[in-house]
Amino acid sequence: MTEQEPDLEQLETDLLAALETTAGLDGLDAVRVHALGKNGVITGLLKTLGGMTPEQRQVEGPKINGLRSRLADAIAAKKAALETADLDARLASETLDLSLPPAAAPQGTVHPVSQVMDELAEIFADLGFAVATGPEIEDDWHNFTALNIPASHPARAMHDTFYFPENQQRDGKPTLLRTHTSPVQIRTMTSQEPPIRIIAPGRTYRSDSDATHTPMFHQVEGLVIDRDIHMGHLKWTLETFVKAFFERDDIVLRFRPSYFPFTEPSAEVDVGYSLENGRRIIGGDPNAEEGGWMEILGSGMVNRHVIEACGLDPDEWQGFAFGCGIDRLAMLKYGMDDLRAFFDGDLRWLRHYGFSALDVPTLSEGVGR
Repeated sequence: MTEQEPDLEQLETDLLAALETTAGLDGLDAVRVHALGKNGVITGLLKTLGGMTPEQRQVEGPKINGLRSRLADAIAAKKAALETADLDARLASETLDLSLPPAAAPQGTVHPVSQVMDELAEIFADLGFAVATGPEIEDDWHNFTALNIPASHPARAMHDTFYFPENQQRDGKPTLLRTHTSPVQIRTMTSQEPPIRIIAPGRTYRSDSDATHTPMFHQVEGLVIDRDIHMGHLKWTLETFVKAFFERDDIVLRFRPSYFPFTEPSAEVDVGYSLENGRRIIGGDPNAEEGGWMEILGSGMVNRHVIEACGLDPDEWQGFAFGCGIDRLAMLKYGMDDLRAFFDGDLRWLRHYGFSALDVPTLSEGVGR
């Protein structure tokens, strides 16, 4: 070997010694770059092969390539040893508590309106009522005329009702967004033989908006058609319903004479309330110093003109009907004070007032049990 020829054995010894003393992955990478990098010593030796004669390359080439292979294998083995040692150190110092619960997954909530609808269906199912539905786009006859609402009634005015254009009439009748779920009562009486016991929950629409009114709101109405029905049946049904819904036995109702075109006689229904910790609570003594009355329902005996309009004989069939706002019931039971928040879609409000889909409150005791 001439003076210009490198001592490959000594170079290999030095590089292996550097690997042996390397204590971390950063140091190991420095050795790799020094030996095998773009400007590394072994890379430089490989570049010299181009300037050799074929005879020299035949001798020196296997030596240099063998050195590169042995060093690459040594670097790989050293890296695996360092990574194993690092993992062993972490396992010795870190702990994983398998008893901790996993992080909660994002989940939705049951809207208070949906919850109250389920409660209403459960209560009235125990009383023998079925749930009936109907279209939200109604015609003038089902929404007004069949319900004995005269043409001059304010509810028919454009500023109270959302009408569709004249070219969207149905069978020659104006169409509109239903202003109550009473048309479901008409559709039921014209398609089903008595006796009838239904509730009709659903969305309704009126041109109104403030803290206690919204253009779209939810309403539930009830209808009973049978023989020999009287106000006593209505009173018992409403008392049983309100006590079951608010889950209190000290509920007191007050019936006040009123007027509705579709019922005669008609009555507004007030419920007694009391104050508990500064909050108005349904139930208790309404005549107490901090008590009072709150209107929650409209009701009455079905007007004979409505029964006749549905093709039934009012001398044979009688009935009662009632209706109330589902949103208002939710506000009274669950302590909400602004109806508009029901429709804002604010996730903070929904998380606060909503119900877990797996743990919603139910009236599992039923009615009269």
